[in-house]
Amino acid sequence: MKILVVGYMHPKYDKRVFRTVKALSKNNEVIYQYWTNQHEKGYIEGNIKYIPIYYVKNTHDNPMKKLRRRRSLDKDIKDIVKNEKYDVLYMHHFLASRPVAPFKEAKKRGKQVFFDIHEYHPENFLNSLEGFTKKIKEAIVWNFFKKQINYSDKLVFVSEDMKKDILKSLGIEKDYFVLKNYAKNSVDSKSKKKSIAFVGGVNRNLDDEKEILKELINRGFEFNIIGMETDYFKEIDHNATSFLPYEEMMERLSEEAFSLISFNTVNSRSYKNDVFSLPNKYYDSIAAETPVIVRNSFVSMAKEVEEKNIGVVIDPNDVKDSVQKIENAYENYEEMMENIKKYKHEFVWTEEIEKDFVDFVVD
Repeated sequence: MKILVVGYMHPKYDKRVFRTVKALSKNNEVIYQYWTNQHEKGYIEGNIKYIPIYYVKNTHDNPMKKLRRRRSLDKDIKDIVKNEKYDVLYMHHFLASRPVAPFKEAKKRGKQVFFDIHEYHPENFLNSLEGFTKKIKEAIVWNFFKKQINYSDKLVFVSEDMKKDILKSLGIEKDYFVLKNYAKNSVDSKSKKKSIAFVGGVNRNLDDEKEILKELINRGFEFNIIGMETDYFKEIDHNATSFLPYEEMMERLSEEAFSLISFNTVNSRSYKNDVFSLPNKYYDSIAAETPVIVRNSFVSMAKEVEEKNIGVVIDPNDVKDSVQKIENAYENYEEMMENIKKYKHEFVWTEEIEKDFVDFVVD
């Protein structure tokens, strides 16, 4: 079978996208479109045909100008969908200026369509549309989102909660598979520091969390940033590393007492792209045997953390209570560590999970 994977604006080695490419390519031919800001040539390696699409992101553009600039980019990707020979179209996102076009084109050619919904697309895309009233924006986005799902033969979700919410909202039933953002591998923690780690880049608001971190540092905790050097935390005592290879990052993370997974994308606790968020760093943290500190508005994570007792759920707006919860958890640390060792296998990518996923796509 030949599968066309459209990564759209995901870079070549995006963890989730590239994992699906590698898994599907073991026994099938894969055509893989990905984004790059470098002038690269396409090539074939093993069962994978790589098609880079060049585009330079301009952060100074307003959202509507970005959409206009993407029309040419989106046309190129639509042409790939139109002209390449394949049996299955696997969409990891949708074209901003032509959201339904690839789905419709593939179905017109009699191909199977899979839609990997690993963000809450309606609200995520609504957040970037300006110049329309909220009611009009919602009508536009939900209309094309429903069309995308109707054109899709099967769906892939990042969580059961997101699946339930979206399909219930649309009143649609579809065959689906839940593919979590599993860690690549697990690590056995050998020693722990009295510390809190933040993994990855700061592209979201953590101003509320800063006050909690300052108070915890006053009480003897260290704050360590793994994989990024930034001025964002310049007023807080911390240690930072530059980008680390995955295995080295996991080893460093396994030394931390806690991993902070709390941020604010927009000024709304009901923003569903956050409510149902289950990021890579969540799975990596548990796989590295490091309890997590999770914002209470992240419903999917918070529910699992409390059910399994593998971390602390906090309200960042209540600094005093959040600090107390973290200190209490540290005093009862062994109980959390026993639970993490018990459940961590559920957070790691395995051959069995890969086989179930591939079987779902290549039916």
